[in-house]
Amino acid sequence: MEFLAILLALVIICGIVVVPAMRRRRAEQDALRGAGAAVDPAHGHGLVPVERLDVRLPGPDPELLAAVEEARRTQDWKPAAELLARTPAGTAAELRWQRVQTLAGAAAQELAEAPGTGGMWLRHWRVVAPKDAGGAAVQAEFLVQQALRDPSSQDYRMILEEARTVCAEAALLAPGDPTPYIVELGVARGLGASAAEFQSVWETVVSRAPQHMGAHLAALRYWSAKWHGSQEEADAFAQRAAGGAPAGSLLPALPLFAVHDHLPDVVLVRSLFDGVVVRRAVEAALYAVAHAPADHPVLPHVRHLLAWFLVNGEQYGPALEQFRAVDGHIGAIPWTYEQNPAAAYAAYRARAVAGWEQSHRR
Repeated sequence: MEFLAILLALVIICGIVVVPAMRRRRAEQDALRGAGAAVDPAHGHGLVPVERLDVRLPGPDPELLAAVEEARRTQDWKPAAELLARTPAGTAAELRWQRVQTLAGAAAQELAEAPGTGGMWLRHWRVVAPKDAGGAAVQAEFLVQQALRDPSSQDYRMILEEARTVCAEAALLAPGDPTPYIVELGVARGLGASAAEFQSVWETVVSRAPQHMGAHLAALRYWSAKWHGSQEEADAFAQRAAGGAPAGSLLPALPLFAVHDHLPDVVLVRSLFDGVVVRRAVEAALYAVAHAPADHPVLPHVRHLLAWFLVNGEQYGPALEQFRAVDGHIGAIPWTYEQNPAAAYAAYRARAVAGWEQSHRR
């Protein structure tokens, strides 16, 4: 009887939890194969077709994309240098950080596509203009991204040590810019710096930009259980930042990123996305999005993650609002964690559209 009771319990769990999860996954796969053509978001909702989704950025930045494309096409670094020179560390610190990240990522991608020759424009930039603060910051971030692409490489630590040296150069060239220190947070994380060492860098960052959402996202990863902290430490860091945030800040959305970073690979509880922790994090993120400046450079990052949570929570109307606000650009968590970001984004977007349409047919 005891065996039968256990067997019955397993059947119930599979029926309530695993089967719905498998059905949702199958629906996503069907949408990608075209089985969901009847609810194709590109038709009737003014959304961008899958083939035109851009994974380079989380949201629009035409000037940045023009500089990236010019560098790739002609290997000319000057448009990128001029763009960063027009992006001051004070009033545009968040935008400068994001542009540095994207330029570094573009160079890293080119090098991956053409080992030895790709991304030559960045090397030219550093040789021709070694005192350019923007070039130094981009090179430092480029080195961090290169190292983290393959942590098993025998050159891993050497590359990160070089990145730390370049961070110091960039900091000297632009004393008030928090960007080199934000990049150094990634160096410290990759090298396994102690909590005290990491905190020292962090204090330098917040002394320059206490409300910098990008910096908080970078620091949160160190405190994650996947790196050098724990779920409790990451949650505490996120809650402290959110609790001390002024009006108009995106920091109240930080706990949502902490929650996402610690979700199980396989969700075994059907009501997870209706739970108190997730619900509060989603509500706080919705509040932050509603009150942040519409042109905040990191706002699209929050909208992308919100859309993911809202779809999983079957809140299809609010999810569709987020998709409409960011549609066309998908270079953000959670899509960038997927092997095919465009496919993952398209599947979730299709679920939001289908759910919204079904609710309006009732």
